[in-house]
Amino acid sequence: MKIIETKTLVFPEIKVIRYRRFNDDRGYFTETFRQSDFIKTIPGFSIKQINESRSKKGVVRGLHTQWNPYMAKLVRTISGHMVDLFLDIRKGSPTYGKIAAYDMPSTCDQNFNEWIWIPIGFAHGNFYRQDSTIEYFCTGEYSPSCEVGISPLAEDLDWSLCDKNLKQQFDALIKSKAVISEKYKQGLIVKQW
Repeated sequence: MKIIETKTLVFPEIKVIRYRRFNDDRGYFTETFRQSDFIKTIPGFSIKQINESRSKKGVVRGLHTQWNPYMAKLVRTISGHMVDLFLDIRKGSPTYGKIAAYDMPSTCDQNFNEWIWIPIGFAHGNFYRQDSTIEYFCTGEYSPSCEVGISPLAEDLDWSLCDKNLKQQFDALIKSKAVISEKYKQGLIVKQW
């Protein structure tokens, strides 16, 4: 795997790993994952479950978290345009209750793609600017009896660290009747967590 860059976002625990695609007139080839490379960036990383999701333009998913087992996620856009959302839910953290976003479009002509690492202690969600397919590697197996959803519409989310343009895109999507499951519309507010 050819990792071009690893960067941290407004939360230093969130990492973006950009990797190379090798394009030519036939298309492209890339290694999307090599465990030995990821262990250097995310020590102890181990995959327990791999998920793929297809979402239509205008969908909002999450904010999801679980315990027993805890689940961290490594997420990428295979095709389309996802904006990833991450909320600090670590009690006692100086950024507790703050949410941010990262723009993750993917087209076949790009000479790179990216993974985003969402560690334990963050609720995770996303919204879609076009029909999209994403993949995520999880460090724990899904446990429906130990999961919770925090509503992306919760009034007590603190968006102050979020890129203003991405927040405006989110707000515009919500005003234009975004598609959100009842589970997340009726999710917890941060204070309930």
